[in-house]
Amino acid sequence: MKNKWLFYLTAFISGLSVMAIELGASRLMAPYFSSSQIVWTIIIGTIMIAMAIGNVLGGRMADRHKNPDRLFIWLFAAATWTMLIPLLGKFIISGVALGLSLVVTNGYLIAAAFLSAILVFAFPLMVLGMVTPNLVKYAVNSLDENGRTCGIIEAANTVGSIIGTFLPTFVTIPYVGTSATFIIFAGVLYTVCLVYLFFRKKARAAAAIISAAALAVGGFSTRIGTAFWASDNIYESESVYNYLRIEDTGSSLIFSTNVLFGVQSIKLKRPGLSGMFYDYLLASAVMAGAGENDEISVLILGLGTGTCAEQCVYYFGLDDIDGVEIDEKIIYLANEYFDLPDCVDTYAQDGRHYISTTDKLYDVIMIDAYQDITIPFQMASREFFEQVALHLKPGGAIGVNMNMYTPDPDGINAHIQDTILEVFDNAYTVPAGSNLVLLASNSYDCQQRLNEMLPTVENQSLYLFMRRIADDMTKAKSTGRILTDDRAPVELLSIRVLDEMIERELVSIRSQLSGMGLKELYELLTG
Repeated sequence: MKNKWLFYLTAFISGLSVMAIELGASRLMAPYFSSSQIVWTIIIGTIMIAMAIGNVLGGRMADRHKNPDRLFIWLFAAATWTMLIPLLGKFIISGVALGLSLVVTNGYLIAAAFLSAILVFAFPLMVLGMVTPNLVKYAVNSLDENGRTCGIIEAANTVGSIIGTFLPTFVTIPYVGTSATFIIFAGVLYTVCLVYLFFRKKARAAAAIISAAALAVGGFSTRIGTAFWASDNIYESESVYNYLRIEDTGSSLIFSTNVLFGVQSIKLKRPGLSGMFYDYLLASAVMAGAGENDEISVLILGLGTGTCAEQCVYYFGLDDIDGVEIDEKIIYLANEYFDLPDCVDTYAQDGRHYISTTDKLYDVIMIDAYQDITIPFQMASREFFEQVALHLKPGGAIGVNMNMYTPDPDGINAHIQDTILEVFDNAYTVPAGSNLVLLASNSYDCQQRLNEMLPTVENQSLYLFMRRIADDMTKAKSTGRILTDDRAPVELLSIRVLDEMIERELVSIRSQLSGMGLKELYELLTG
């Protein structure tokens, strides 16, 4: 106990572990609950609550015991729990998501994310919160060095937190994955515990056996995918920004990011319309003259793996297409799995940054950067759409996938629509399944223009689809709900829509499950 270097090392490792668990938590929960600011807030709040409780319990523990044996035993238990998170966490989170879906109607996402965070992450973080009060108690030998020793402990903890912030984000998560990240940092926490137990000659053999067994289980868990129930995944990985999954349905390849059941991009194994919102965005190209001029230029903000780009090439023969996608790994997958056309120039940038810095003008700008409640506010504000308008050629048009459809006159669709109408003179909306697509231009009435350009569409199935869109278009009218860079509560607005959608789905699920026995329920879940 006179050798304070071990206490300083423990402070460093605890700070390292807190941030690694926090960042790992966001990635483990993102496929189930999204990576929105709301989910981040829940994770951070849970961490602060757990650590505050740990601070209080740690102070009481330090006052009651003459040596730090108990602290390191608790740290050993926290390391074991963290090592098992990759295995148990996936089952706990999916179980909570399923269980609450049967009983919660309002605020489902918040309730499910909060309960999952508590069950999976509260214990190790509470224990890590116990570290500093104990270390201060046992490292301080006299009041004369009290300030210096406390300062070193706090500094070591802070330095550990700094490294624990950057290392998972830029190294371990993108290169070895979230599961391996938990295992690595749990192993580091194990190491400091085993060093202490070795010097104190306390339960060496038992500690070594438990840590080895936990490490073996943790290593096995890396082979279990996040969507562990799915049998048709052909790719599952992570990047700096996203959880990534490719599913082969037999007739198509489906790409998803940070959602287990959603679709960000799709590639049909036979060319043609996808039957999804991507097809509706082609109306903006038709309005801009793609049917009679194969030299028009297209910008796609939110390229994904290139569904819209591929359709522009297939239906119109366009070869001047720029695709902006913030995640460089998605661009790699677009080329590796989805045969992204060679004519598409890709840019691994944020869409707002690209549109603000490029000098190029476009005939068509397609915006597909919104996903569930994960809407980047900087790409939904008036200032953003002003930049879009500045980069549109005369006679050009934009197509925006506004994502989740809601009839709520004060919902997210209304806010984005009103914001676009602040910049564009003419806009129409068209239902696209569960989504809502908006078409806008400053050069003409969109519905009239689309009808005028229909004869230029040579492909018969596309022609019939465009005619249906022209019939289904509704002229957008502003009610003054404007999103700006300063005020854009997109996630709070979106979560209301998500709650509505979940509630509608739950009514159907509950009626289906009503009266089922255990055997019938098991057969339903196992297919």
